[in-house]
Amino acid sequence: MKLLKIALLVALGAAGAQAFADDSPAAAANSKPPVETYTYDTRLDIKRVIEVSEIADECGPVPARMTYEDSRGQRRTIEYQVMGTGCSNG
Repeated sequence: MKLLKIALLVALGAAGAQAFADDSPAAAANSKPPVETYTYDTRLDIKRVIEVSEIADECGPVPARMTYEDSRGQRRTIEYQVMGTGCSNG
């Protein structure tokens, strides 16, 4: 009888662990907010900049991304155009 109770307890524990397995970092990475595209009409609410992408080594406009936290604490990512670093003045 004790063996049956232990087996039942182990089975329920394993089922409970499986239910929490969906809260993995990989699942959190897939739930990133969509990337917004900046326009001149975009109203920015930037409280803290978290990350800015590297600028491509090309001569001309290239896309860049910035991840930031707004005043409500939500993370947002915005894509915008910048001049590449590959142009030389000589």
